Amino acid sequence: MRSNKVAYIQNPSNDKTCTRWLKVPKDMKKPIYIYYQLDKFYQNQRRYARSRSIRQLSDPKQAKLTTHCKPEATAANGGGPIVPCGLVAWSMFNDTYRFARGNETLPVNRQGISWRSDRGHLFGEQVYPRNFQTGALVGGGTLDPSKPLSEQEDLMVWMRTAALPTFRKLYGRIEADLRAGERITVTVQNNYNTYSFGGKKALVLATAGVLGGKGRFLGRAYLGGGGACLGLALLLALLCFVLANRQEAEHPSDGSNPVH
Repeated sequence: MRSNKVAYIQNPSNDKTCTRWLKVPKDMKKPIYIYYQLDKFYQNQRRYARSRSIRQLSDPKQAKLTTHCKPEATAANGGGPIVPCGLVAWSMFNDTYRFARGNETLPVNRQGISWRSDRGHLFGEQVYPRNFQTGALVGGGTLDPSKPLSEQEDLMVWMRTAALPTFRKLYGRIEADLRAGERITVTVQNNYNTYSFGGKKALVLATAGVLGGKGRFLGRAYLGGGGACLGLALLLALLCFVLANRQEAEHPSDGSNPVH
């Protein structure tokens, strides 16, 4: 069954459109953030995370800096460097989603989903895709060669590599309120190949409060990490205090011999 799924997802002639329905559990105020979630995808793997060229992304004169990008460094048959090069860009997520409420289409705003620092500094306004996804094996999404990398926000979001094998990345925003009990139709273009590595995909709709997202995982992780750091600091302070007292007992400051 798994081999059939892999063949299905790799065949470009197959229609990969599917429809799912979501029931809104409670009122959701706009903007409603759309995330895609991947499981068992290790963006933190060392060789994968290094497979990119930071200078190439920002400077059009550095297109040939592809030292760490193999096997996605240069195009076949002497076609020149790949821009952006490396496995991170090559494996970019490329599922798409459309939303409807009854007969009403819910537009998705896909502008401003990346970090402002990435748009303004890391990805250059004069750097354009070149030889991207032209090899025999296509890893994921394609890029518009007529747009500079500073406008390719899908790429920017994807290249912010995740620290854990289960992660979510921002896809866009629905600029409309949703009411509890409403049925939302989601049309999915199932392009991304997670079958080859036994991964899973999920779609998440979420709102944000005054303090940001309402998910509890990051808050718990930060509290746990802070508590662990505080515990280690107290332990080190206690050890330093004990060692200092022991040294004072063995070598009194008044020059007298310690009592045995």
